[in-house]
Amino acid sequence: MARALITGATAGIGAEFARQLAARGDDLVLVARDSARLNDAASHLSERYNVGVDVIVADLFTDEGRSAVETRVASSVTPIDVLVNNAGFGLSGEFEVNTVEQEQQMIDLMVAVPMRLTHAALGQMLPRRSGTIINIASVAGFLPRGTYGAAKAWVISFSRSANLSYRRRGVTVTAVAPGFVRTEFHQRMNVHTTNIPGPMWLSAQHLVRVALRDVARGRAVSVPSARYKVMMAVCRMLPARVLAAGTLRPR
Repeated sequence: MARALITGATAGIGAEFARQLAARGDDLVLVARDSARLNDAASHLSERYNVGVDVIVADLFTDEGRSAVETRVASSVTPIDVLVNNAGFGLSGEFEVNTVEQEQQMIDLMVAVPMRLTHAALGQMLPRRSGTIINIASVAGFLPRGTYGAAKAWVISFSRSANLSYRRRGVTVTAVAPGFVRTEFHQRMNVHTTNIPGPMWLSAQHLVRVALRDVARGRAVSVPSARYKVMMAVCRMLPARVLAAGTLRPR
């Protein structure tokens, strides 16, 4: 029986990873800031799927929160077999409008945290020659999309490199790069999404199902939609000024 740790586990993509991993019989360690929501999710998953569910209430913006999760991921006593680096957020303003502290927080959460947790996980996975690391990226990582796209580009490049280095040693590392997903992500960003055509939206359920299939195949990058795979192929031929158009607008 495997044990999976998921950051940002109470909503959206993280919650769906928790559900599908529990459904296949994995025990869970759920990480989030909201203790009430976290405990509700743990109780529901444990009762519905009859799996063990532990929680870590941690604010990954803080040294204390990051340290608590790193320590758990690094433990070889009850080791984590599957690490899902999902926690993240977006900013609705342009780079020069956002404060540098906001930009730093975003980079810390989407670059530094996955890097640190991956390093911690490898410390106990490589000696066992077994483990799976899933880093949630975005198709924005293939496009000129400000610091958000740059952070996701780092996740994609890092995951590709890590998969090349560690797959032969029993540990796979996969970047999952979805497009628009129907979660509360954009609502939290406070941006309009009415200009996004219906076919561009993915369900979290479909995304995670396809992602887990790609992970099982050892792929370094998973783009869980045929339409987005075609779009990314087309984007490689377009000039940057075209790719940069169509950003989301604040409410």
